[in-house]
Amino acid sequence: MAEVVRQVLLRLQDVERGVPGSQAPPGVYASMEEAIDRATAAQKKVARLTLAEREKCIAAIRAALRAHAGELAEMAVKETGMGRIGDKIVKNNLVADKTPGTEDLTTEAWSGDAGLTLVEMSPFGVIGAITPSTNPTETVFCNAIGMFAAGNSVVFSPHPGAKAASLRAVELINEAIVSAGGPEDAVTSVAEPSIEATQVLFKHPAVRLLVATGGPGIVHAVLSSGKKAIGAGAGNPPVVVDDTADIEKAGHDIVAGGTFDNNLPCIAEKEIVAVESIADYLLFNLLKNGAVQLKDRRDIDRLAEAVLTKEGRPSRKYIGRDAAVLLKAIGKEVPPETRGIVVEVEKEHPFVQEELMMPILPLVRVKDIDEAIAFAVAVEHGNRHTAIMHSKNVDHMTRLAREIQTTIFVKNGPSYAGIGVGGEGFTTFTIAGPTGEGLTSARTFTRKRRCVLVDAFSIR
Repeated sequence: MAEVVRQVLLRLQDVERGVPGSQAPPGVYASMEEAIDRATAAQKKVARLTLAEREKCIAAIRAALRAHAGELAEMAVKETGMGRIGDKIVKNNLVADKTPGTEDLTTEAWSGDAGLTLVEMSPFGVIGAITPSTNPTETVFCNAIGMFAAGNSVVFSPHPGAKAASLRAVELINEAIVSAGGPEDAVTSVAEPSIEATQVLFKHPAVRLLVATGGPGIVHAVLSSGKKAIGAGAGNPPVVVDDTADIEKAGHDIVAGGTFDNNLPCIAEKEIVAVESIADYLLFNLLKNGAVQLKDRRDIDRLAEAVLTKEGRPSRKYIGRDAAVLLKAIGKEVPPETRGIVVEVEKEHPFVQEELMMPILPLVRVKDIDEAIAFAVAVEHGNRHTAIMHSKNVDHMTRLAREIQTTIFVKNGPSYAGIGVGGEGFTTFTIAGPTGEGLTSARTFTRKRRCVLVDAFSIR
């Protein structure tokens, strides 16, 4: 797979340099301007497709993702060095199975003596989408399905650190759409993603909507662009465990969610807030489910020194790496299948305050549920992203939900239940907390239009 990634990158470099005879993958162009021009022409054709024709294309996209889920997962891990192949396969298949298509587009209607009024969901046109290196292929496919279902074309500006995997996704999507009778270039991108290319996307008059999935920097950039923008930003999801919880299940679910894809998903449990009376038994169950504990404070300090920068931020070198890799950095050997590292620390420790995106599970003990809720709200930092709670007390769950105001709130399950893995509802990898759209889907990428017929077609 490393050789496959290398060959893809070489091919893209030849396209970007304009090497004679170089063949770009479908939908991938040497310049952002050309990618936008092609998508603009394609959108006129997409808009003329019937809903049934769009749905046929979407079915082909889903089939392509299922067929290539393993390949794309391997490419993403090899290229970025982040995550787990098995977990990325789960995420790719989740997108194929649970991303809404045209069924998400609804019609509102009013009829009466004065006639008939309809409100329909119509496309924006050309959408510019910025995608991350943490969830590259699943975000590209998820965005493409929803945006195409709504009648848009989309120009992707993927993170340069995941360009091979992301552009392979663009290639597969284009092939699928064309195979189902849809137009070429409904989904495009640039061979060499860069900040400069993204700036072109921001400023181009043909781009009517920007959608950014990533950290606070890129979200701030799209919101400052002067265009309509949807921003899916960072989170620091706390998981609260009170003294009424099923502690054995909580231990299992926290390890499952907090170490899934090495904690890369923005919804994942980032810190554990445990009521004192159950903290020891919770710790026992965390270790029972594949985590290991660093007890010696000197080891915890050494781990922090290894995986954090001098400013206390996560080191890019260790984001999304296996627990065994993190521990090897401080001279400790554990089995490669070790899922996560539990450390008991104080509230202000950077492991608690920062979104690490590493399989490190910091545990903070608190006196009671009042302190637990207050601290969970504080450590979520107002991101309004995700929170998790294990409790059988409805009042406790209601209090946390009201006070923390997150877009996703998972009760008595792993965090990934919030995007449809073992939980009900559709999936998405663009969760727009900062701009309020929440879990995005096809309807998010539409504009509402009102059509009024006066004094007719009321048949009551």
